[in-house]
Amino acid sequence: MDDALEYGDFDFETVLADTDIRRRYFIEVMGGKSTGRIVPMHQLPAKSAKVDGIAWLPRLIAKARIKLRGEMDPDLMYTCTGDRPFLRDHHMTLPQFLQLVWDEGDADQAIVGTVRKAAAPGSFRASPR
Repeated sequence: MDDALEYGDFDFETVLADTDIRRRYFIEVMGGKSTGRIVPMHQLPAKSAKVDGIAWLPRLIAKARIKLRGEMDPDLMYTCTGDRPFLRDHHMTLPQFLQLVWDEGDADQAIVGTVRKAAAPGSFRASPR
């Protein structure tokens, strides 16, 4: 929550929505069982990594997946000062992106397509499910 106080980029409702998505994933997909694994930060794509010319997106996809599985390194944060501006610039919210990654699973190109569509001029912002 330090980032919320310092930058004001997200609020309690955003944190609650992310937590609810993670909780539902844990119950519905993982059957309420932890993997017991923590993904070290060095295994994530570099901040400069690109997919279809979009920087940061490979890292954000990886972070969302490990967030959903509860495998986040304690020194890592889904919602960091790189994630929030990226999603804001692409007209998506943190919960929308987390839900998108859940919905699309390993289909990276579907995620990329949705991000591109959301960022397109005239796109609308759907509310998270």
